[in-house]
Amino acid sequence: MKKISAIFISVLIALSCGLQAQTFNVKKYGAKGNGKRIESPAIQKAIDACHKAGGGTVIVPKGTYLSATIQLKDNVTLHLEKDALILGTTDYKAYDNLDPFTEGLGIEVGRALLVAVDAHNIGLTGEGAIDGQGSALKERHIKEDTRPEKDRWGLRPFLVRLVRCDGVNVNGVTLRYAGAWTSHYFHCRNVNISNVTIRSFGVAHNDGIDIDGCQHVRISHCDIISGDDALCFKTTSSKMACSDIIVSDMLLKSNQSGIKMGTESMAPFENIRISNCKIYDTKNGGIKLFSVDGAHLRNVEISDITMDEVRTPMLFRLGARLNVFRKNEDTKQPIGSFENVTIRNVNAIAADKAQLDPPSGILITGIPGHYITNLTLENIHIRLLGTGTPEDALSKVPEAIDQYPEVKTFGPKIPAYGVWARHARGLKLKNVTFELKNPDARPEILCEDADVEIYK
Repeated sequence: MKKISAIFISVLIALSCGLQAQTFNVKKYGAKGNGKRIESPAIQKAIDACHKAGGGTVIVPKGTYLSATIQLKDNVTLHLEKDALILGTTDYKAYDNLDPFTEGLGIEVGRALLVAVDAHNIGLTGEGAIDGQGSALKERHIKEDTRPEKDRWGLRPFLVRLVRCDGVNVNGVTLRYAGAWTSHYFHCRNVNISNVTIRSFGVAHNDGIDIDGCQHVRISHCDIISGDDALCFKTTSSKMACSDIIVSDMLLKSNQSGIKMGTESMAPFENIRISNCKIYDTKNGGIKLFSVDGAHLRNVEISDITMDEVRTPMLFRLGARLNVFRKNEDTKQPIGSFENVTIRNVNAIAADKAQLDPPSGILITGIPGHYITNLTLENIHIRLLGTGTPEDALSKVPEAIDQYPEVKTFGPKIPAYGVWARHARGLKLKNVTFELKNPDARPEILCEDADVEIYK
């Protein structure tokens, strides 16, 4: 009986491996790859056939495949061969929104070119590309939709959106020119993202990678140039934390932030490690960590970071905006916390032109009665323009307790050139140094309602 059982198990394993090895070429399901007509129905047929057969790989060979929404399903990997291009249609009305929600500025969003919802064991791999034609799509959109930009942009599609998926592998592909966010992972588990190239700018809200309430995530060796935040962690729902996340070996350029956490921040951010990254030419911050909607941000470590030409290298904020992003699922939360965060081994060259005039290096601020606690900055060196005046040293910084969290919220002037800290407890500065290109009359370190230990 044991021998028969062993044979039976071996057969099952062989059958399982055989199913996983199946391939489904989209051209056999009617795709032409000539870029002349919408091919998403043919691609979807291949995905559906692969899913129905128990799983495998859907092959997209060399060619251009004009597409609207494509939905990945259980046990399916979409593999883009070299010179294969899935090209999003500029018809913004052609995209589906399978999981609507409200983003940080209050707009309903969620349409996408490539989407998966409640799927298991899915992949996006290969040397090919997905291009959303963001600028052309926006141009068409604004001709047909005369509302203000702040009201209409949510109709534009994300490029890749994975919702409540478990077992995700994204490797090797190039993601280009989304109509909104480039890649959004919401409430996903067991996610691996590696060797991905992102070139997505030209319209507003072109985030690179958005990790939104995901767990057991590994991200490495990605090269991102984005119009909005390059690597961004969010929790648009209170029901699932961003936790057990390791990021390494990233190249990040952004018109906003290099590494950002908490623009939407309802559930916790915890047990997150980010290391060995280069951030360059960012227009609105290098490292920005926020809890403003009730999240507990804790046990985060960021290390071995270089920054070059970065406006405002660091901002840490605990606030009380207390937004709700999924109106039918969540309610307003109490004020959260910000504790046990370490930033170490950072070498930064701050941009001479910044949101703050003159530039400052590190901003740290809680709100009255709610403190940023046990923040450690260790082995930090920042080069700054200087030029601050005695009048600048007298600047008053607004509390902005319930405001959108951004550097400009606290500007345009900060009364210290190095570290300005307010409403903080247990702040530790270990070998934190600043180099000035010009004299600056502001103090290097200024604390207001904050206690700090300084180690040289």
